[in-house]
Amino acid sequence: MTDSLFRPFETHLDRESAREILKSTLIGAEDGELFLERSRSEVLSFDDGRLRTSSFDASEGFGLRAVQGERVGYAHATEISEQAMRRAAGTVRLAVQAGGGPLCAAPPATNRRLYSDHNPLSDSSFPAKIDILREIDAYARGLDRRVVQVSATIAASHQEVVILRAEGPDVSDSRPMVRMNVSVIVEQDGQRQTGYVGGGGRYGLGGMLEPSHWQPLVREALRIAVVNLAAIPAPAGVMDVALGAGWPGILLHEAVGHGLEGDFNRKGTSAFAGLMGQRIAAPGVTVLDDGTIPDRRGSISIDDEGTPSGKNTLIEDGILIGYMQDRQNARLSGNAPTGNGRRQSFAHAPMPRMTNTYMLGGDVDPKDMLCDMKDGIYAVGFGGGQVDITNGKFVFSCTEAYQVKNGKVGAPVKGATLIGDGATALQQIRAIGNDMRLDDGMGNCGKQGQWVPVGVGQPSLLIGGLTVGGSAT
Repeated sequence: MTDSLFRPFETHLDRESAREILKSTLIGAEDGELFLERSRSEVLSFDDGRLRTSSFDASEGFGLRAVQGERVGYAHATEISEQAMRRAAGTVRLAVQAGGGPLCAAPPATNRRLYSDHNPLSDSSFPAKIDILREIDAYARGLDRRVVQVSATIAASHQEVVILRAEGPDVSDSRPMVRMNVSVIVEQDGQRQTGYVGGGGRYGLGGMLEPSHWQPLVREALRIAVVNLAAIPAPAGVMDVALGAGWPGILLHEAVGHGLEGDFNRKGTSAFAGLMGQRIAAPGVTVLDDGTIPDRRGSISIDDEGTPSGKNTLIEDGILIGYMQDRQNARLSGNAPTGNGRRQSFAHAPMPRMTNTYMLGGDVDPKDMLCDMKDGIYAVGFGGGQVDITNGKFVFSCTEAYQVKNGKVGAPVKGATLIGDGATALQQIRAIGNDMRLDDGMGNCGKQGQWVPVGVGQPSLLIGGLTVGGSAT
């Protein structure tokens, strides 16, 4: 660990004193750590021709954890001091019974860095960012007279974490994050439609503020909005559904990914519990969770327990071969940690979470895939969705979709929702495209009240027999 990352905390907390408190806290425990965090974030939102939101947040604090079997003691504070840590230790010790231990081995050390430690908040001045947002607004309105409202957001954050263990080694990570979102509303003949795009990753703001980056975003948002002006009511019923590449992987993330997290499977509450080594998807379906892709939104050099992130295969050629694990659930289930122990902040205990979850491509040309469809829809954009982890049932709304009849892509449709369950949908995949790609870096994942940035991806897919909810009969 570089001293520079611990230095902000040294003003209030001596490292060796902190380690001694941690050691005494973990007597009888099997695992535990001191998680120190310092973060800065800024969000600027321009809406309807004016600056609507300008926020800056600075926070720091620690989380102290002791783990014994299924018991977890956790306490956190925004005051980083020896006194606060001793108070937290008294609370955490209540979860640890005598006779436990010894402590499990610490995660392996790594020098790998998947992104720069540069702070993106310093890349541009406040007035310059406002000027860019104003340019985005003017550019969108100049493209089409039907544009009636433009919203744009620039967000940047920088998180520094240090993880201390009783016997070391100490590990640290410096995590940048940037994102730009653009929304365009068009009106024609009394009807309004919206197009939305966004993206970012773990890098600086510089390139994102260039016209070569944001102008294509504006044009894409406008294109989606204009397409939906011509949309007809979506059909309803059981039919074939083709999914586009990239962001539609959010369906895979929700309907399948959560069900492959270690805690749900250890407790038997996942639809995939007890199916290790069995076929759960069609042949050719291979799904990975990969936190090692440089600069991606969902990537982490180390997870929030200090374990190096991994490239973990979950489903191989349709067979379930792995779950995503943090240290506690891995230990209790007799498996190895996979680098998926993540937390929203120092105020939260880690749990198994996804990073970048995606399906590998196949060998089918997406055009041939559509030609094989007799009657169905082609969905290329998704909005909100709901999933029940215990049975994998999902409902997803489409933001851009088209009717397909006899192999021909027809009119765009509105009001389409996809209804099904993850286990059945995996089995009903009939074709896998050769066009796998990751999303543009816009995903956030919620679980038990905690939010973390994630990535998704997939090739084009043809799924037989999904239920489509729509407004046409």
